[in-house]
Amino acid sequence: MNTYDITFLGHMCFDEITPYQGETKVSPGSAVLCGAMVAARVGKKVALVTKMASKDQAILEPMQKLGIETLVIPAEETSYSVVIHPSANVDERRLILQHNAGLFRLEELPPIKTKHLHLAGISDQEFDMNLILGLKGKGYNLSADMQSFVRQVHPQTREIAFQDVPGKEAIVKQMSKVKLDIVEAKVLTGTDDLEKAAMTIEKWGCPETVITRAEGVLARVNGQTYYEKFSNRSVVGRTGRGDTTFAAYLSWRMEHDVAESLKFAAALVSIKMETPGPFQGTLQDVYDRIDKCHSNETIFRRR
Repeated sequence: MNTYDITFLGHMCFDEITPYQGETKVSPGSAVLCGAMVAARVGKKVALVTKMASKDQAILEPMQKLGIETLVIPAEETSYSVVIHPSANVDERRLILQHNAGLFRLEELPPIKTKHLHLAGISDQEFDMNLILGLKGKGYNLSADMQSFVRQVHPQTREIAFQDVPGKEAIVKQMSKVKLDIVEAKVLTGTDDLEKAAMTIEKWGCPETVITRAEGVLARVNGQTYYEKFSNRSVVGRTGRGDTTFAAYLSWRMEHDVAESLKFAAALVSIKMETPGPFQGTLQDVYDRIDKCHSNETIFRRR
């Protein structure tokens, strides 16, 4: 059995995106797509475990061409997400999950050896506590995108509301790392001060927290806070910002310190946000962006 550096678990989906004053487009998306492609492009051995309709497996081909192992749990339908930006504020979005492939069950997951398993969901329709505890019981080193729990789908309208999670502390406690954006951080912690939010999550039992906002990304690790600004010149590729940031950070963090990993992630996602879709660049592109825009020391302080 192969051993992977990172395995991404979550729904593949189709994203129907309407930018502010822009044209609606539909393309394959999801946290696992954005994340897995980043990790593969920076040299990691990557697997993807997803749940989707077998008839849509052609959307996995771009990942397979990068050498990503794709493992599919069959579902009646593939998730389909509608994303509407009603204003110029890229952090303001209306989300509707029109179709959903269903919860992952521990017994249906394929056996897999991986150094890290990242729960990269797009809504609360993918993971529950039974799955998390089961994965932890099998010895997996887990991280989670907290949008997987904060984004809660209305059973009738299918509209996604960002709501507090009753079991948030129990979820966070099982993770070695968690990822959020500014909206999710405020919902869970009651503050949009990134450092205060990260400190709260740290108290819940997770040693490493990454939070994104329009201007940049913060990491809180072992009682120390780090921050790096983004350098993007446009936001046409805003969708997938957090997924890309965290995947880049997670990939680089396996061999590098926090400050260097945060700088790398900020540079990579800045390139991604200038073009719609997953990150298509190279390591050299990221190095060049670091040299040009991220060469100063990452801001950090202990509190």
